[in-house]
Amino acid sequence: MKVITDKNKINNLLTRAIEQVYPSREALEKALSSGKQLTLYTGIDPTGPEIHLGHAVFLKKLREFQDLGHKVILLIGDFTGMIGDPTGKYSTREVLTPAQIKKNEKNYLRDIGRILNFKGANKAVVKHNSKWLSKLKFADILEILTHVTVQQMIERDMFEQRIKAGKPISLHEFMYPVMQGYDSVAMNVDLEVGGSDQTFNMLMGRTFMKALKKKEKFVLTTPLLTDSSGKKIGKTEGNVIAVSDKPEELYGKIMALGDDVIIKMFELCTDVPMDEIKKMEKEMKSGANPRDFKMKLAFTVVEQYNNKDAAQAAEKHFKGLFQAKETPDEMKILKISKDKINIIDVLVESGLCASKGDAKRNIEQGGVKAEGHILEGWDVDIMPTAEGVVIQKGKRHFVRVIKK
Repeated sequence: MKVITDKNKINNLLTRAIEQVYPSREALEKALSSGKQLTLYTGIDPTGPEIHLGHAVFLKKLREFQDLGHKVILLIGDFTGMIGDPTGKYSTREVLTPAQIKKNEKNYLRDIGRILNFKGANKAVVKHNSKWLSKLKFADILEILTHVTVQQMIERDMFEQRIKAGKPISLHEFMYPVMQGYDSVAMNVDLEVGGSDQTFNMLMGRTFMKALKKKEKFVLTTPLLTDSSGKKIGKTEGNVIAVSDKPEELYGKIMALGDDVIIKMFELCTDVPMDEIKKMEKEMKSGANPRDFKMKLAFTVVEQYNNKDAAQAAEKHFKGLFQAKETPDEMKILKISKDKINIIDVLVESGLCASKGDAKRNIEQGGVKAEGHILEGWDVDIMPTAEGVVIQKGKRHFVRVIKK
């Protein structure tokens, strides 16, 4: 496939949903404009059962490179996944078995196939890092380790916090960024793409490429998908929105988010042109109802991962629940002055549940919904809006959480 060097497409690639480019955006722009086919990858450890919208941000960026004719590698961390990335973790992760990794990988490839192209002349290639990491000898590992220091490792935020809290740091966790860094060397890539929380690990690969291959490696990071409080939207935080969710569930989960994530999600999670997104942002600031734009967002995302018919059906389902008065005309109102409130506190303060224990039991039993979406855990924050977020317990108990 011929490499596309269109200036507008390259500019969009390097400006939308971009956090940082190493060593610089200008250097990568020059490489992309040269017409040379770059080899790039993203690594993903199959440590969960599904791909969520947080993953999709950097996977969509990878697809943009693929559409310009560059060679894309999807690296499955079947070796590193058994250890688990310590990034953002303040305790040692549970070690996964090869069987768990294999099962998760099957789901990942199914979901990623909705984003990357695995067919055609420029299809994405799937690789596994067990192919080289499992074959490294101890002498090889010692040679690699000469290029990294203990000081570099303990500068990482989560390691610093664990040290202050007196919590243990396992040596195998120290090895994780080393292994991820060596992936770049083993595949001899030109570029790595990933979320900004992976910056340390990806720059480790940049260091190893310089030392062991005498080659420059670009690193491109994408913003994290977060809610209005800055909390990541993903499996770690218990508020995962999976691309494989049923259309009505996917639609409902997006509608349950705070209004102030609408513009950010349009930019990071859709292909809607930026000038159209900016227009929507201006209209909301001028008083337009955010729910209309959130419904457009939910429709767009559902259509993106399914089809138009599924999106229309999901929207009809949502309107049936919340606009056709299948919820009561009148319900309790809980006014909140804070930007967020935990679902447990909502249930107790509104009187829907008698105690925190009662609230947890109802959630565990699948009896609590936010904007029609069944909550799967209680580590969920509700973002009050002027219009109100509808919380339901059982079939007949409702409360609308409103921003005071």
